[in-house]
Amino acid sequence: MVDPNGEGANVAGEAVSPTCPVMCTADLVGDRWTLLILRDAFTGIRRFSQFQRSLGIAKNILSDRLSGLVRVGVLRTEPASDGTSYRAYALTDKGLELFDLIVALRQWGERHAIEPGTPYRPLIDSRTGEPLARVTYVRPDGAPLRHTETRLGDPQLMAPGEQTATTG
Repeated sequence: MVDPNGEGANVAGEAVSPTCPVMCTADLVGDRWTLLILRDAFTGIRRFSQFQRSLGIAKNILSDRLSGLVRVGVLRTEPASDGTSYRAYALTDKGLELFDLIVALRQWGERHAIEPGTPYRPLIDSRTGEPLARVTYVRPDGAPLRHTETRLGDPQLMAPGEQTATTG
């Protein structure tokens, strides 16, 4: 979300610098509770009470994070499927694009943050029944791409409609 002065706003509504995509993304979704809300949204949780039960988070903090995710266009609200007056939260197309980030964080945690012998629930490909392959980046020819084989491009202005481009 960008304000008229060219500044972005994070989920808490605080101004952020728009010049670094990593900083902007971390400011939008890098908070612990926000990442856990996204994790749960990807597993199908949709209602406030379900998020609260899953996370054990205070209602005011959960309400603030959900409202912020709606405000920046990562989640949207819609009528609950059971016909009650409750609202459900759903990932938008913009929110769905965070799937790779959540998977990469999960996989890094499986390799480096969970102690051996600790039970956990791996993310499974529902078609194959197998755990997801490790998220990696490859060139168009399928060759792996390492961080040492990348560089930052020259500064350029983000053109309207280019926000979803995959350029440097």
